[in-house]
Amino acid sequence: MPVATLLPFTATPSRKSASPTSFRLTEKFILLLVFSAFITLCFGAIFFLPDSSKLLSGVFFHSSSSSAVETNTRTGADGSDSGSAGGEEKLLAKIRKDHEKALLEAKDTLQRRPEQIQEDIRSDKEKVAQESLAQGGKDVDRLPSVEFHRPPGATGPEPLDPGTKERRAKIKEMMKHAWGSYRRYAWGSNELRPVSKQGHSSNLFGSIKGATIVDALDSLYIMEMYDEFDAATEWVEKNLDFNVNAEVSVFEVNIRFVGGLLSAYYLSGKEVFRRKAVELGEKLLPAFNTPTGIPWALLNLKSGIGRNWPWASGGSSILAEYGTLHLEFMHLSKLSGNPKFAEKVMNIRKVLNRLDKPQGLYPNYLNPNSGQWGQHHVSVGGLGDSFYEYLLKAWLMSDKSDEEARKMYYDALQAIQTNLMRKSSGGLTYIAEWKGGLLEHKMGHLTCFAGGMMALGADGAPADKTGRQMEQAAEIARTCHESYARTALKLGPEAFRFDGGVEAIATRQNEKYFILRPEVIETYMYLWRFTHDPKYREWGWEAVQALETHCKVEGGYSGVRDVYVSTASHDDVQQSFYLAETLKYLYLLFSDDAHLSFEHWVFNTEAHPLPVIRKDGTDRPNTVE
Repeated sequence: MPVATLLPFTATPSRKSASPTSFRLTEKFILLLVFSAFITLCFGAIFFLPDSSKLLSGVFFHSSSSSAVETNTRTGADGSDSGSAGGEEKLLAKIRKDHEKALLEAKDTLQRRPEQIQEDIRSDKEKVAQESLAQGGKDVDRLPSVEFHRPPGATGPEPLDPGTKERRAKIKEMMKHAWGSYRRYAWGSNELRPVSKQGHSSNLFGSIKGATIVDALDSLYIMEMYDEFDAATEWVEKNLDFNVNAEVSVFEVNIRFVGGLLSAYYLSGKEVFRRKAVELGEKLLPAFNTPTGIPWALLNLKSGIGRNWPWASGGSSILAEYGTLHLEFMHLSKLSGNPKFAEKVMNIRKVLNRLDKPQGLYPNYLNPNSGQWGQHHVSVGGLGDSFYEYLLKAWLMSDKSDEEARKMYYDALQAIQTNLMRKSSGGLTYIAEWKGGLLEHKMGHLTCFAGGMMALGADGAPADKTGRQMEQAAEIARTCHESYARTALKLGPEAFRFDGGVEAIATRQNEKYFILRPEVIETYMYLWRFTHDPKYREWGWEAVQALETHCKVEGGYSGVRDVYVSTASHDDVQQSFYLAETLKYLYLLFSDDAHLSFEHWVFNTEAHPLPVIRKDGTDRPNTVE
């Protein structure tokens, strides 16, 4: 008799339930039938098998997980049994009673009318959803059911102008080459080496795989590359695994993986993306386990142990990293019912608002233990950039109801304009870096996003400053275009300077490379949307031609090591953000304004579109039956 194979099924509660009574109706019915059959077999053993008392005491009740029924049999010091016949009779009586009860419950279930059964199913679903919310969404498999709402503009019609239509089609062709090469030579790897035609990874993602797949999901969808999107979705369903014993960058994993999954969910409605995003979000929460709640930069996803980059100013957290979680974490709370995500990022604001800002500026380093600034280095480029972007976009994503974020953004922007923004002798506006009160007249390619940011925020600026902000945004766009135009390859360097008699030119060898970055294209796209000045599309098309001439290789697209030499030397990396950002912003530059319109969508810093969260609740997911 297969008692041993049945024991764990009958004696051990379900992992998803606190007690047997919390099973769904269909599960109850199956359990009752199995239990009934099991009891019948037990009766057969008791009455027909030899030495049935030893069977009872030696097999059935040695399950340590069975606490509902206890035997009176004890094993003495000498190993002999000292049980009593009276205990066995009581036990048999209890088994008969349980058997009869199980049969009655099964009969009652079978006799119920269909509408009663449906009502029980609805009640059970509601109970599961309430339990999930009460537990803070800790069990990702039990997320509350939601009705999917897609904001308008996920895809858009082809442009009416034939020239613009042709250019947009070219961007899609570039996406097909980049994606097809990745799929052919590096499928499942984080990134592609297009020259050597093999996979590539970095320590930013630990042993998580598929960064390019997740980063490219929304680009594939908005370009209507649905076959490719379906292949990527299948890989996510079957292979995307966060149960790894590895240390990852919280910032990079958040903006690429969490942001990519959230965006793919909002565009397609496929539940796998919501579930995976929340699962990964839960795994990132231990990064906030610091005395101040300012998260660590690095986190081991298995152990939950975090630390900061060893080079970061005495163990400090970095402004652009801990300040670039807000958009994704607010949406994680919305989709999971778990308020913890929102609470964690709102606490970051509380810490920052308690601190004095030197001349209104935010230093790039903050110690998560003491809650004090590290060295006073300020940059709107690397180490600081997306913090300012997320202040503005937090306000926009809240349907302009988050007044705290709005005030923080415009106060910070005013400090940047006063202390960091300068104009060269040649008339180029740039944003310098600040080191303890001294300016370094250098501007990074990353800083070029600021033109688009200022244009996006100009409408919410004080009335007397709206026009000036749009002017400055256009000036930043022009400066960044010049950084491209003044190179041999017509691609911009990683950083460029305004000192020593040069303007918008890189003077150090370690600043002359181009790694397919999107920030200049991003600003062109925003300025086009707000002004419809044709020069922004022309500048974008210049970049397309340079990418095709100098970065395209047989196996994809590669960065280059020096933009000032006439023959490109490739670095052999196709960055995942090339598909997520650079090609997406180019595609939108040549699309109608209604395609992912700013009225309904906000882009995270990896260009993953997230919906505006309406303050009237009209976008709020509803629990469904």
